[in-house]
Amino acid sequence: MFLAASLLTLFFPLSITGSPVEVRNSVITLPLTRRLNFSNGTIDFLQHDKARLAAFKGYNTHDRRADSVPVKSTFLEYSVAVGIGSPPTTYNLVVDTGSPITWVGASTPYVRTDTSIDSGRTAEVKYGFQAVDIQSSFSGPIFYDTVTLGDGLTVIWFPLGVASTWPGFNGGEDGILGIGPEDLTSRTIKDDPDETIPNFTDYLHLQRKISRNVVGIFFQPVTREPDSQFGELTFGGTDSTKHVAYTPITTTHPASRYWGINQRITYGRTRILDATAGIVDTGCTFLYIASDAYANYQAATGATVDQATGLLRISISRYSILQNLDFHIGGQIFSLTADAQIWPRSLNTKLTGGVVGAIYLIVQNIGTHFKQGPYDFINGYTFIQRFYTVLDRSTARVGFAKTQFTDATTNLAL
Repeated sequence: MFLAASLLTLFFPLSITGSPVEVRNSVITLPLTRRLNFSNGTIDFLQHDKARLAAFKGYNTHDRRADSVPVKSTFLEYSVAVGIGSPPTTYNLVVDTGSPITWVGASTPYVRTDTSIDSGRTAEVKYGFQAVDIQSSFSGPIFYDTVTLGDGLTVIWFPLGVASTWPGFNGGEDGILGIGPEDLTSRTIKDDPDETIPNFTDYLHLQRKISRNVVGIFFQPVTREPDSQFGELTFGGTDSTKHVAYTPITTTHPASRYWGINQRITYGRTRILDATAGIVDTGCTFLYIASDAYANYQAATGATVDQATGLLRISISRYSILQNLDFHIGGQIFSLTADAQIWPRSLNTKLTGGVVGAIYLIVQNIGTHFKQGPYDFINGYTFIQRFYTVLDRSTARVGFAKTQFTDATTNLAL
């Protein structure tokens, strides 16, 4: 546990054990703003995802000094407005479930106020992997500061990184709001590799601002519409209008270190992926499955590999007979409809090699055969945008629920 947690116990023992700090039974809901970042033209989404996949694999070798995961696929950012300091400066931070550390300063400079305390420590996180020519990173001092959310809810002495350098982050984001598991921050603190840093949700729970260590994530599917509010981030509970079905975090290593679950996948009556472990991750654009499962899916859909984009491609006649892709999770079935299985055609020209009017599928090859790699699937953004997703650390489980966009037919539109 990072030093700040010890400081809280030392100086505010009653806030940990009981009375002065109110435990809020109501949840904290913040709007998410979606930003499509195509400032440099087209994007090779697969290449960015591969960097994240490689880093996931590298991090789970015995050498825990391996690089951390890239935070996002660069074109798509869901950010939340967070106030830091007193008076607060507002930062728009990208939400990342695969990274636990929160940092600021990439676009809007960090502003020191009377609540800013330099910890005397420095953090360094590399987002990327040497095997893939995509590198980004953050390094800089760690400060304790006051964080303000929504209607004035404050968290004191929250440890956050202040960027001195941030190569690879040039899309206008201010930094990262990390809600990944805490132990992933080991070896990010210089001169103290065994120290870890609680993520933001952990800190809300530690300071009794929320009664449950739970995050609910709602993303609206991508369209051509202008940047706007396109989702919500809920701390401490869930959207009461959603009927959430839960499954335990898997016990299979290394998926158990992330937001890992067990699932199997079918396409109509065709078996695609047998029951196995993988992870849920906001930072990967596509849905990834084991190589043999990918071959099963390609054969079942009649898709061909498009050499220009690297994506599976089908004809309009094949699309008309596309069946549901069913995810069997915790005794429930979550179905990706035909529309949910394709890339938004309105954004085809933003793909490197993309062609107007073509139909590309969002299922991708994870690069290792069943039970031969660290994970057999990654349910990325294209899955999460169709289901309200709950990350529940209090009871070690992940939940999903249908939304008004689960069965939407927005992707086929040009």
